[in-house]
Amino acid sequence: QVQLVESGGGLVQPGGSLRLSCAASGSILNIYAMGWYRQAPGKQREMVAIITSGGVTNYADSMKGRFTISRDNTKNTVSLQMNSLKPEDTAVYYCNADVNDWTTRRDYWGRGTQVTVSS
Repeated sequence: QVQLVESGGGLVQPGGSLRLSCAASGSILNIYAMGWYRQAPGKQREMVAIITSGGVTNYADSMKGRFTISRDNTKNTVSLQMNSLKPEDTAVYYCNADVNDWTTRRDYWGRGTQVTVSS
């Protein structure tokens, strides 16, 4: 089994910044893409940003220029730097990893961390 644990959420004012981190641990042979998704109340979960093991990134259009995803392959971690936050960024943010766990290749999810943008 593989565990993903997020940290760094919280309450921030509009225009502020937050940095989310996620650490993967457990039976890991290889981690392919890692990413962040979010789900606001009453809405479907949506992709925020994804990064491959080689460092290629992909962002949702509304996050481009404001969010930056990065990862440390030696530590099995992925981070999301969020700047210029808006009230509409309020959501639960989930870490995701495409993992070969020695038995199969599958997606793993963290439990999520709440981000609230409000004055």
